[in-house]
Order: sequence, then structure tokens, then C-alpha cells
Amino acid sequence: MILKLIACEVFYREACLSIATSPHRVDVEFTEKGAHNDSAKLRALLQEKIDAAEAAPQPWDAILLGFGLCGNSTVGLAARKSRLVIPRAHDCCTIFLGSREKFREHFKDNPSLPFSSVGYAERGWTEGSPAEHSFFHEPGTTTNFLLGDKTWEQYGEQYGEENARYIMETLGASVDHSLTDQKDNRVVFIQVPEFSHLGYAERARAEAEASGRKYVELPGDMRLVRKLVHGEWDPEEFLVVQPGRKIVGVYDWDRVVTEG
Repeated sequence: MILKLIACEVFYREACLSIATSPHRVDVEFTEKGAHNDSAKLRALLQEKIDAAEAAPQPWDAILLGFGLCGNSTVGLAARKSRLVIPRAHDCCTIFLGSREKFREHFKDNPSLPFSSVGYAERGWTEGSPAEHSFFHEPGTTTNFLLGDKTWEQYGEQYGEENARYIMETLGASVDHSLTDQKDNRVVFIQVPEFSHLGYAERARAEAEASGRKYVELPGDMRLVRKLVHGEWDPEEFLVVQPGRKIVGVYDWDRVVTEG
């Protein structure tokens, strides 16, 4: 197969290493980490890159997205002629960990827990950088994941007024708790074994300790990135969107995304 990969640069090392061993030809293009700061702009950028890929003379067997829902940045994306393939992931944390199950195990009680990885560290941190430039990514997407960016009126239309009120109040309280829980001062570094020699975990630990936070190191796994570029799209772990269809958010722990 001839594949086009559009991925966030935080996966630069994982993607390049996986592409090197892929049985397929994979052309890759990365977006800047900072593009995540505005989900609407990132969505527009990704659609622009998908459109540009389809306008090129090269026909693709599929266009691969190295992203999760990422604050709804991938919701609504579509291709006219090619299949789109995306991991069933809430954000890049799931992809670094290698599965939704690992994400749920470690982050279900606080989806907004700050985390980092080699990609986040080297694509945003340099020697002598300002103190406020942290190693750790503050997801800030809990509301999007739990509530799906729906308004009270939209929930009312779907579930009725009483149920809508309950959903908004209950999930809203969960969001507030996860964002303001002062007892949970952990920060997580996801250590992908292939890159442990780079020394970023030690720097992350030092930053955490200097700021009085509890450092937690979790083992990362390249399996989702590898399966994505190797064309191993198990429907339990990847959504394959047919031409003319679009990515739709499900906002659960299982499917995460579907096509519409």
C-alpha cells in the first residue's frame, strides 16, 4: 500500500521508527505541537492537509491521522477519495501508552492529569527556557471528552430536559473536580523504552520535584503508531472512515470515534 501519514510532531520519533520498519510506502507530514492550542484551527489545518494530499498526483490507499480526538480537533474531518484511518483514542496520551485500556487504567480518575513524553519534551523544551515553559502537557480537554462540546439544548433534544440537566450537572461536576483537585499533584512521564537513552525522564523528574509535584513514570508502547503505519487496522483499535464520510465523536471509553 501507499500511505500518507499526517501526525502531530510529538510522535516524530515513534512515527519515523515505525515507518522505517513498515512493509508499506509511507509519506509523512507533521504538524506543530502548538497547533493543539486551538482545536478549531487545528481541525481546519488538518482538513487543509487532507485536501492537499488528495489534490496531489499520487493516489493514496489511505490517509492516516496520528491524532486522537484531541479536543474535537479531528471531529468532522473527511476525505473525498481516500480512506481516513485514525486510532480510537481520546488524545495523544492514549497513543503514547499504547492502548485505551492503559489510558483508562491510569487516567480515569483525572483525565486532565499533566503528562509528558520525549516528543513533548524535545518539541517544546530547551536548555535555558523560561521556568513557565513546563515539560508537562496540561490536557485541558476533559470537558470535550466528557461532554462532547454539546450544549444543554442539544442534550435536551436527544435525552429530554430532565435527563439533560442531570447529565450537564453530573459531568460538569466531574470536570470541575478533575481540574481543581488539589490533592492530586501528580505529573506523569510516559517513557517509551526505545527512547529511554535520551535522558528526558530524568529532566522531567527534576522539574516535577523542583515544583513540589509527585513524579510518576509510566511505560509507553509504540504499538498503536506501529500498527497505524504498518496497515494493521484492527476495528477495535482503529476507525477506518470511507471516502465521503466524516469522523464523528462518540465520547465513551470504548469506540471513542465513529463515522457519519
